[in-house]
Amino acid sequence: MRLLAALSAVLACATVSCPAVASEAPLEEVLVTGQQPGPGLWKVTRPDDAAGHALWILGSHSPLPKKMQWRSSELESVLAASQELLAPPSVDADVGPLGGVTLLPSLIGVRHNPDDRSLQDVLPADLYARWLPLKARYLGRDDDVERWRPIFAAQELYQAALKDHGLVPYEGVWPAVEKLARRKRVRVIEPQVEFKFTKPRSAIKDFKSMPLADVECFARTIQRLESDLDLMRERANAWAVGDVPRLQRLAPVERASACIGVILDSSLVRERGLTDVPERVRAAWMQAAEQALVRNASTVAVLSVDELLRPDGYLARLRQRGYVVDDP
Repeated sequence: MRLLAALSAVLACATVSCPAVASEAPLEEVLVTGQQPGPGLWKVTRPDDAAGHALWILGSHSPLPKKMQWRSSELESVLAASQELLAPPSVDADVGPLGGVTLLPSLIGVRHNPDDRSLQDVLPADLYARWLPLKARYLGRDDDVERWRPIFAAQELYQAALKDHGLVPYEGVWPAVEKLARRKRVRVIEPQVEFKFTKPRSAIKDFKSMPLADVECFARTIQRLESDLDLMRERANAWAVGDVPRLQRLAPVERASACIGVILDSSLVRERGLTDVPERVRAAWMQAAEQALVRNASTVAVLSVDELLRPDGYLARLRQRGYVVDDP
């Protein structure tokens, strides 16, 4: 168990709070099925590198069609000729020896509102009224969620809505690539940001009693499910069939600003100097990628396609540093 489980849940909400983008497709777009290739690979090189070293990046995506199976012959071929595979960047919080085991009892109830308040108590009346029909449709008579903090209730609703519409928060891309790399004996590099979390029991106790400014996150989730499920289906289809230009037109301008801010702006994070974790994560990946480009003739990396395509994302940063980036 990670003490930052709350932050992980927020990051999983990333596609929920993206601003809406006008869709060119008709309503109720039919989801693709069967084996699909996904997008091609971005190629990154150094213009002054006579050896021609290359970094190949696969952009993963979530959610994806439930009945789709992903397989990329291009990725398999490039990986077979590569020396290393870069994992998506991650955060490793050290909570001390046996921390994960001894802290389990303390984590019970971390999702609940302080003072046993309900969603109806903490949400504006009009927003709660919009929640009720969506909850009835996707969660049924699950009354436990009525005691959860809005940010966690929003995530529960979002996951259930995806399932109802034939979409899944697909995590099979990275595990499949990692499995293939290990089978071909390609070294796996894991860029990480590590820090020691002092007094974890006290942190959990503080989090349980701490109010969170998560109404905006909840509101954006409701808005997303009321109006943008077809957009999510269209983006999922575009990724599955490898239509990068279409995916670029539909790419969100920003990811989860309201929901991520709930955690990053909380005193739990601020008082421990963790507000810069997202930037530290990006910096860790950039450093690992640049070192791999020097070290290897060929390297493969897997990143969220949204993080690749955003205006200040990884591709933009690589170009700013003078690298040549060729689109699929």
